[in-house]
Amino acid sequence: MGNPQTELIREFDRLIRRDPGKRGLIDSEARFGPLCTDHLLHAAQDLVQAGTHVAITTGFYIPAAEIPSAETDGPPGSILLAMVLQECGIQTSIVTDALCAPVVAATARAFAYPESQIDVIEGDDPDWVTRFYATRKVSHLVAVERVGPSHTPDSWGRQERVAGLEPTAFHEKVPCAHHDRCHNMRGEIIDSHTAPLHQLFERLPDFFPEAKSIGVGDGGNEIGMGAIAWEELARRIASAHAGLIPCRVATDWNIVAGTSNWGALALAASVALLKDQSATLFRWQREEQLRILEVIVREANAVDGVTRQREATVDGLPFLTYMQPWEGILSFLAR
Repeated sequence: MGNPQTELIREFDRLIRRDPGKRGLIDSEARFGPLCTDHLLHAAQDLVQAGTHVAITTGFYIPAAEIPSAETDGPPGSILLAMVLQECGIQTSIVTDALCAPVVAATARAFAYPESQIDVIEGDDPDWVTRFYATRKVSHLVAVERVGPSHTPDSWGRQERVAGLEPTAFHEKVPCAHHDRCHNMRGEIIDSHTAPLHQLFERLPDFFPEAKSIGVGDGGNEIGMGAIAWEELARRIASAHAGLIPCRVATDWNIVAGTSNWGALALAASVALLKDQSATLFRWQREEQLRILEVIVREANAVDGVTRQREATVDGLPFLTYMQPWEGILSFLAR
């Protein structure tokens, strides 16, 4: 019999590994096997053991939305994670870019999270990474639904190849014009609407060699997915542009979920469980979660990232479907 807390966190992991939106990463696990096994567990354990200041990056801008804005997946999970970490005695800050800042700030207000702890990065200052790390000692850097650049021949070449998959497919499927570019799930390049927050992850070891990084994503184009081989992602992503989409930026642990908010919520619940602070999670039940989504849509024009509409839904899912993993986690904790 394993450790009860360990087994419970594995139950949380199972709850978020569902793919009602058919994005591909989770839906393909029955055929190709699980991705990033126990990364949720190990990320939570390290946050508990070594977490002092956690910087969380989030915000995914949708330029072609009904009203161009950041999507509803990412900021709510990020702010709830930050709130829980602070309840557990760990300092936090939120990092986003100027285009996503209105939605992130509205989310912070909805949660009563201090807006003074939000850093808005412009990205056109060559010294911004140095200045960012000069003002805080980061123990962990987390990305929740934050897009990162795609592979280059060099980054692809450094990855361990997947047995049985043709290694030359990268050169056939990824034209030079799509190397090192941020893509949405339609294979469109979105660099002009995306500040280079991925540089925080690439340069983290230069400033804090002992610090750890965590990625949370659902589609394959998010920071953290570089922990998975390009071939593995390319065969799983449910898109005609699957070869263009995989992000090259790896993290120490990469949490894969049906929506990124689910991954962040599961990480928050796992840390709270290990810190004996699970009671704080029950502040954010169904009605409160809906209220927060409605607030960020009303106040900041947040949009559903799949439908591109200004509506209080996440990734095109009916609200009750979206709530199922979180309510399952709370149900386990209430036993």
